[in-house]
Amino acid sequence: MMTTMTLRVDDGDAKLIRRYAEFEGKSISEFIREAVFEKIEEEADLRELKEAIAEDDGVRYTHAQVLEELGLR
Repeated sequence: MMTTMTLRVDDGDAKLIRRYAEFEGKSISEFIREAVFEKIEEEADLRELKEAIAEDDGVRYTHAQVLEELGLR
């Protein structure tokens, strides 16, 4: 099932969106769909980064230490 969504933009923005989608060789729907999902993914990545920073205990390991720990040295 497909749902239709409406996006209201002024004429100048509509022209820019059409031209950019055309330049990318995409339909307007395809271009906007990709842009929306990229935004969602960026937000999820940012949230994960913030969580990782909050959980960081400050301990760091050298490359040599990691190789040794993995038995690769």
